[in-house]
Amino acid sequence: MSTHHYCTVHHWCVCVCVCGAAMSKTAGCCQSCLHYVFDYETPKTLVIPSIRVGCVFRFTQLLVVLYVVGYVCVVQKAYQETDSVISTVTTKVKGFAFTNTSDMDPRFWDVADYVIPPQGDHSFFVLTNMVVTPLQTQSRCPELPNPSTTCVDDCDCIEGYSDPRGNGILTGLCENYSTTVRTCEVLSWCPLEIDTNICKHAVLLCAIKSNVCLPSSSRRNILPHINSSYLKRCEFSRTTDPDCPIFRLKHIVSEAGEDFQDMAVKGGILGIIIDWSCDLDWWAGKCYPKYSFRRLDNKNPVNNVAPGYNFRFAKYYKTPDGVETRTLIKAYGIRFDVIVFGTAGKFGIVPTIVNLGAALSFLSLVPVVSDWFMLTCMKKRDLYSRHKVTYLNEDAEAEPVSDSSFTF
Repeated sequence: MSTHHYCTVHHWCVCVCVCGAAMSKTAGCCQSCLHYVFDYETPKTLVIPSIRVGCVFRFTQLLVVLYVVGYVCVVQKAYQETDSVISTVTTKVKGFAFTNTSDMDPRFWDVADYVIPPQGDHSFFVLTNMVVTPLQTQSRCPELPNPSTTCVDDCDCIEGYSDPRGNGILTGLCENYSTTVRTCEVLSWCPLEIDTNICKHAVLLCAIKSNVCLPSSSRRNILPHINSSYLKRCEFSRTTDPDCPIFRLKHIVSEAGEDFQDMAVKGGILGIIIDWSCDLDWWAGKCYPKYSFRRLDNKNPVNNVAPGYNFRFAKYYKTPDGVETRTLIKAYGIRFDVIVFGTAGKFGIVPTIVNLGAALSFLSLVPVVSDWFMLTCMKKRDLYSRHKVTYLNEDAEAEPVSDSSFTF
């Protein structure tokens, strides 16, 4: 055989071998894809006959079950669909009082006298004390004495100047306020109001009735068993009449931790808080409001600057001579703010499924905790690790099958 013929045959054999290797590689890839798609894999179960590991496993399961059942389901009621309540409140004050003080004539007070204004937005004001300055007319009079109004002569008073904290416009004259004190004269409603001596007797007896509604369930705090005759004689009490919607103001102040007589002198702000957090499921029972009371304005015994709650209003008259006069009233009292909040919940399939899935996911973490304890804290952790983790040899064509169960 010639050298040329030998080389030709040799090249042909090399090409055949290369093509055969390529075809074998392609067939191997196809076979690997088929195995990846159609091979069935199942986890290997390793039984550990250890009481310590078993106790950790069951104790972790118990903690997860207690959390899901006790906290998520019972306390948080996560299986419910919830919605915030929408409320409307109406108030009605009833009662009367009688005052007899040294600076005022004996007087009878009814609702029209001490409830200002007659209707409020989720609140009402009850007059408990006042400073009355009657028969005021627009004229000139000495300003009340203070460091900025006292003077020696007219040069100390600037004509036309007005202090926002004062009572009027300066006329430029220095007048005698008393036998010992001189102050700048002002153009104002005279005589000026003097509120340093506040009456210590307050208007006492009142009551309040409030109504609220829930949007989805159309409920109100006048319960179905309450009738007109009951409303005429009932009064709210946590022990005897917890369902009565009529409250005595003195009791509201007492439940807020305040003394009614002390608070009535300077006034204040109290909150009537109605909680409509209701479970609307049929097995949960009835849905009743819960009442609580607290003082809302700041009462600091150390920094007692501008305490209480007050405002001024006037009643205007004309004398037979045509002179306009007024009676200025500085009203002290208690403002009651009715605050309604709550959440209504009812069983829902969607939150139930969501929280059930969350519970199952928590249970899936239990084996992870047990494995960590087994491979970290146990004395035979090396033995457990050899049976738990299998390292495969990629060069081996087959893996011998062995029984994974073992005992100690």
